[in-house]
Amino acid sequence: MATVLVVDDDETLRTMLEEMLSRDGHQVVTACNGNEALAMLQSRQPDLIITDILMPGGDGIELINTLKEQENTIPLIAMSGGRRSITSAFNLESASLMGATATLVKPFTRDQLRQAVTGCLSR
Repeated sequence: MATVLVVDDDETLRTMLEEMLSRDGHQVVTACNGNEALAMLQSRQPDLIITDILMPGGDGIELINTLKEQENTIPLIAMSGGRRSITSAFNLESASLMGATATLVKPFTRDQLRQAVTGCLSR
């Protein structure tokens, strides 16, 4: 299957996504923020990136923007649960405008994750 990079500052969510994706046959690598993900991308190119939007240490929008500037074509799924002052809809619309291939509103189901991953990998 595919190698998927999961980027999220929430360790519990990273672990859950790693388990779900692994059960579907994917190899999973993780990063806790956008800066760590960019450093990882210097040595390895996954087939898909799944990133949270709001994270300390380099957020998802910064990650998407940097990848776009580098003309990197790895498909990317942006996910967000929003915060009190910023809605998930705003975050995900911003991610789409920046070039995210697909978006997921947290919380999402395993089926929604699977559909987004399949759609991105089939492009």
